[in-house]
Amino acid sequence: MRDLAPEIHRQRLVIEGVPRQPVVASQITSYLQELTGVLQMQPLMVPVTHSSPKFGWAGWIHWETSGAHFYAWDVPKLFFSVDIYTCKPFVAQDAVDFTAKTFEASIVEFKEF
Repeated sequence: MRDLAPEIHRQRLVIEGVPRQPVVASQITSYLQELTGVLQMQPLMVPVTHSSPKFGWAGWIHWETSGAHFYAWDVPKLFFSVDIYTCKPFVAQDAVDFTAKTFEASIVEFKEF
C-alpha cells in the first residue's frame, strides 16, 4: 500500500485475545480510560459502550490524536479485539501488556502497522 501522507504520522495496533471471563461494559469503560493514560493520550470524551444482542459489547474512546475501539464476544466464544489508531507515536508493547493484564488473557496476539 502506498503511503499517501508520509508527512502525517499514523500508527495502528490490533490486539486480540481470550479473556478469563466475559467482559462487561464497566470493564470496557475502565480499560479505555486507563489505556488513555498508559499511552499518554489526551481524551476528548469519556468512553462510550454499546451492546448488540447478536455480537456482544463494543466501546470507543476519542483522543485528540484519534482513538481506540474495543469489541468483546461471549458467543461463540470468549474473545476480544482492540483497534488503536493514532497520529501520535506510542509504545505498542505497553498497550499489549496492559490489555493482557487487564483482561487476564490466556492468549494474546497483536499486529502493529
